[in-house]
Order: sequence, then C-alpha cells, then structure tokens
Amino acid sequence: MTTEVHETARMMQSPKRETTGSALERLQILGLELPVLAGNPYYVDHRSVGESIHISGQLPYKNGELLGQGIVGRDVEIETARELARYAALNCLAAAVQAVGDLDRVRVVQMLVFVASTPDFGLQSRVAEAASELLIEVLGENGRHARTAIGVAGLPWVSPVEIQMICTAA
Repeated sequence: MTTEVHETARMMQSPKRETTGSALERLQILGLELPVLAGNPYYVDHRSVGESIHISGQLPYKNGELLGQGIVGRDVEIETARELARYAALNCLAAAVQAVGDLDRVRVVQMLVFVASTPDFGLQSRVAEAASELLIEVLGENGRHARTAIGVAGLPWVSPVEIQMICTAA
C-alpha cells in the first residue's frame, strides 16, 4: 500500500468519538470525505425498494484507484484488510447518500462483508469489525447494523474486501 493510504488509514483508526455534531462533521473530524463514485454501465450503486436501499458491493477504491489486491492470510495482512474494509464502507456510505441526499439520513440495517481469504484464515469478522467501527463513528446509532462476514476464494479485480449494505432513510 502507498504511504498516502497508510496515513489516511491511521487517521481512520482514531479512537471512538462522541457522536455530537452532524455525521458529515464527524466524517471530517476523521480526516475523511465522501468519495464520488464512478458510474458503471452494467449496474447501479444503489436501488430503492420500498423503504429499503440496497447498496451494490463496493470495493476499497480511493480516487479511482483500488487500494489493495490479494488474498488475506496469504498476500494481505489483517491490519491492511481492516483498512481496506473501512474504505469499502466509506464507498457504501457515498452510495447511500446518493439515495437519501444527506449523510444524517442514512441508517445502516445490514452489512455483508466479503473477505478474499485463505481457507484457514478464520478472522473475517475481525476484518469486518473495522468497517462496523467506522459506521458507528460516523453515524452513531444509525450506524449499528446486523452483519455477516464471509470468507470467499476471490473477489472482483482481486480485491481483498467487498462490502454490500442495506440501508433505510432515518
């Protein structure tokens, strides 16, 4: 990973903060901003069905660049995978804001975290935990969610992590 990624990841791992101020202010305190998601001609970043907002799987992109590749437990260390999970969750938040218009209106219902990992890895939930922490830091109670962490043989573009969410408007 590049030095820029490590510096940003260090900022993202700051201690838990009070959930005062707006979600956008809390995001800025963490040194982060919502990315602009690149469009895709084959699928949409989100789809609303009733009150549910289904967020397409998001990879750990920043400024159009995939931040890591490989298999966790073989090519990718767990701390790097945790950093990548936070970036993927940030991209999910950007898609949710596209759907509801304001970060303060996002409520995460469920998060599915796919971790490309070796068969004996077994710490997929530890990787997913980093994304959960970010959601709670930014959204407070609206960031608490049901979660599944799944180990898989491979992901698109050889990404170590992919996250899919279901949200509602708070």
